[in-house]
Amino acid sequence: MTTYTFDALKKDVAEGRIDTVLACLVDMQGRLMGKRFQAEFFVESAYEETHSCNYLLATDMEMETVPGYKSTSWEKGYGDYTLKPDLSTLHRVPWLEGTALVLCDAYDHHTHAEVAHSPRALLKKQVARLEAMGLKAFMASELEFFLFDQSFEAARASGYRDLNLVSPYNEDYHIFQTTKEEEVMRAIRNNLQAAGIPIENSKGEASAGQVELNVRYADALTMADRHAIIKNACKEIAWSKGKAVTFLAKWNYDAAGSSSHIHQSLWSLDGKTPMFLDKNGEHGMSEMMRHYVAGLLAHASEVTYFLAPYINSYKRFMAGTFAPTKAIWSTDNRTAGYRLCGADSKGIRIECRVGGSDINPHLAMAALLAAGIDGIENKLELEPQFEGDAYGGKDIREVPKTLRDATDHLNGSKMLRGAFGDDVIDHYVRAAKWEQEEYDRRVTDWEVARGFERA
Repeated sequence: MTTYTFDALKKDVAEGRIDTVLACLVDMQGRLMGKRFQAEFFVESAYEETHSCNYLLATDMEMETVPGYKSTSWEKGYGDYTLKPDLSTLHRVPWLEGTALVLCDAYDHHTHAEVAHSPRALLKKQVARLEAMGLKAFMASELEFFLFDQSFEAARASGYRDLNLVSPYNEDYHIFQTTKEEEVMRAIRNNLQAAGIPIENSKGEASAGQVELNVRYADALTMADRHAIIKNACKEIAWSKGKAVTFLAKWNYDAAGSSSHIHQSLWSLDGKTPMFLDKNGEHGMSEMMRHYVAGLLAHASEVTYFLAPYINSYKRFMAGTFAPTKAIWSTDNRTAGYRLCGADSKGIRIECRVGGSDINPHLAMAALLAAGIDGIENKLELEPQFEGDAYGGKDIREVPKTLRDATDHLNGSKMLRGAFGDDVIDHYVRAAKWEQEEYDRRVTDWEVARGFERA
């Protein structure tokens, strides 16, 4: 929860420290969409509600008005959503002058019901299911991205060719190289910390120009909210320094992919008792944890779309690149899609390594929780852990290889349809199929490069 209260915001506005409030909706892609309010108007009136076009939850990456959605269309006139600020998500935005930010929930303008397919609503629904079971989920997501030594504008002007990374070599844990990036990374760490988002560390990652940001764990909704804000902050802060970042899962075939590993554990509602820990269990795993992980594995293919939502996402799944290709569990084994961390300790947790840096955190966490809850409710038995190099393992469960495969699993998932609702799953199946249609019909750089003269 934020430490920045509405009363504190009103005081800052009255005394001239804050003049702008960003009221933001988390869209299907995990981006912040919304309005910049004059702060005086926000604290007088707009803190209760504002409005937006309902196409914001029915577009692709390019903000195309995608046909085929049941929730909104040209035929229905693209009406309004009512956006209600969740004042518990208030943050100062230190990297923007005189600015604060709040996240909003989307409601149907006519029925006044929360929009079921909105990312925050999906995650809140799974959190409520856990609360009814006397449980609370804590999560932590890692954010990996590439940092470029040129601006977004310069990258665009070059056609995204011959881009200059901030380092020429693998900088995993490399202190000297990351010292050269501190103008950007120090600003990211300090500004997020000042915004009330507790930062643990940043480090070099396993490819040239690749960095990772680690954030302190929190309850699932708070963590997802922070993740969405962090991605926006990284882009804005890098831009302010004349640099660019990308959260593409696989920006270059020869480079490592960028991940977003999600650590998960269940606790008592008061957050004091770790429900995944049994000191007498194998590796310290409780029966509840074993059922939860069994649910993750049983539904691994069904939830993959929410961990890998784009064509590009699947290009990250390559053997020998720390990106998993097998949906199995193992103890402290980075070749596994699901890795047991903190064995025999209070911090015992399962790390999902399948998700890429392009995830929508609310959707990814909601899908993982739904799978884990199903495992608990049906007391699914956990298979023996995998040992060794999972990349070379045969006849074991694989991560779907293409978006088309993942979409088929999503469409046919009785578990997710029960957890999210048919209309919600149909909405995201449409989003996935549109991504495929767009890729099929657009002329790509690769096609031009291979066939311009020879075809």
